[in-house]
Amino acid sequence: MKSFVFWDHKWALALTAPVLLALSFPPFNASILQIPAFVLLLRLAVICNTKRQTMFYAYPAFVLWNLFSTYWLMMATVAGGLAAIIANAAIMLIPLLIMRQLFLSRKNLIFAAFIAATAWVSYEYLHHRWDLAWPWLTLGNGWANLTGAIQYITYTGVLGISFWVVFTASLIFAYLNIPSKKHLYSAIAIFFAFPLFSVLSMINLSSYSGNPVNVAVVQPNSDSYQRYGGLPSLNALLDHLLTLSDEARTENTDVIIWPENALDTSLTINSPYFERIRDSLAVWDTKLITGSGLFEFYEEDDRPAVTRQTTDGRFYNVFNAAVFLQPDDPSEIYRKGRLVPIVERFPFVEFFQRIDIFNWINWGDIMGYGLGTTTDQFVVADSKTPALICYDSVFPNWVNRFVQEGAGFLTIITNDGWWGDSHGHIQHFAFARLRAIEHRMWIARSANNGISGIISPDGKVQVETEYWTEAAFPFTIYHSEKRTFYSRHGDWIGALSLISLLLGLIFLKFAPKSKPPQIDQ
Repeated sequence: MKSFVFWDHKWALALTAPVLLALSFPPFNASILQIPAFVLLLRLAVICNTKRQTMFYAYPAFVLWNLFSTYWLMMATVAGGLAAIIANAAIMLIPLLIMRQLFLSRKNLIFAAFIAATAWVSYEYLHHRWDLAWPWLTLGNGWANLTGAIQYITYTGVLGISFWVVFTASLIFAYLNIPSKKHLYSAIAIFFAFPLFSVLSMINLSSYSGNPVNVAVVQPNSDSYQRYGGLPSLNALLDHLLTLSDEARTENTDVIIWPENALDTSLTINSPYFERIRDSLAVWDTKLITGSGLFEFYEEDDRPAVTRQTTDGRFYNVFNAAVFLQPDDPSEIYRKGRLVPIVERFPFVEFFQRIDIFNWINWGDIMGYGLGTTTDQFVVADSKTPALICYDSVFPNWVNRFVQEGAGFLTIITNDGWWGDSHGHIQHFAFARLRAIEHRMWIARSANNGISGIISPDGKVQVETEYWTEAAFPFTIYHSEKRTFYSRHGDWIGALSLISLLLGLIFLKFAPKSKPPQIDQ
């Protein structure tokens, strides 16, 4: 009887890797397990005889990773959650197949390891930039709570962590197949280089803090599945929000922050409910950021490509928006620019409307929210801040645009109550720590059901509320004027990885054939 050998057993590899990857993400925070997980995935890929066989074994592995880490999506919508898990797992096969080809085709395994890392980072880089974007399982996100080891992302951004993980795993895999000093020393050098770089990244950290900004963060704990959060009317909900705000504010409060969709309805910008809030702000002499659904109406010759239409023929859209209310100045608006595929917006809706030349489908009725395209910011205590709405904050490239346009601190508003008491709200809060480190900026975060909090520029949590509790608190954060390397240059490591991958694949195709590496299949 043939003995069981884990290293050669496809199903054992395919079932173990996703468990390790799931444990690497919050709330477990065993982030280092990403490295052995990718060693196992590489082993699985190269011992499969064909690409089809690789997909047969690797696809269940990726489905399980997505399921274990983002099961909570189905708590909001079962169909949407399953669709996201199934689709994202399929897309992950593309970089793995490229990595397989690299290790089976080249003699120089260090070259293969480097290009393998660029393949995965290129996938993440591109996956952040289309209508099916799902950056949640970016490998670097799994390290969000190990802030001491990842301070270098102030230079590389979160994609730098992903590059380090896959490059290290690929070099270890190369050593396990061909045990040479060159492979061993390369793996050790890369493994220690990036974390050691974090020490250097902490130098001059204090120089990123400037003038104070006094905030009051409100967590109303409204029930997301009941109209007006379970209260009898919108006025009752407003009473609740204003009472919490009055308790949390001080005489020096510069801005009060309410969460995403705090008003639990859609309004026009001239709504009397907004005027009622402004009356309180005038008494308190402060400003307020709140989330709200927002109706916007258009003239026929000035409307977007896809709109809804009222029964009397008026064109309009509904936005998931943030509204900036001031006692004496006009209200300002930010429209959410990164919408959850399927759940908030139908993917590629403009494209489908263009090819639907017979107008068989009313795309405006199924499009979901209107898509914000501008990086509008609000001025608080002479400092600009974006009101990043929920999913916005998971996109490093989108946040970077606000910083490049002058943001001095970051505001995040979200409603994480849709997911229940799951890992979703824990992960979402942790990911905000990455944005703080990348830009060396203070973050004020208001969540409807939790977790609200304050995060300092080194990623440390200064205030953290409990989930499903009512809370409101004041805090003094600071304006950051100095820009990090990542703030200035954005996802340079993603763009460079994509270029390196393309050049590597060209070299792979046209370089003279050489003896393949002795990888045990």
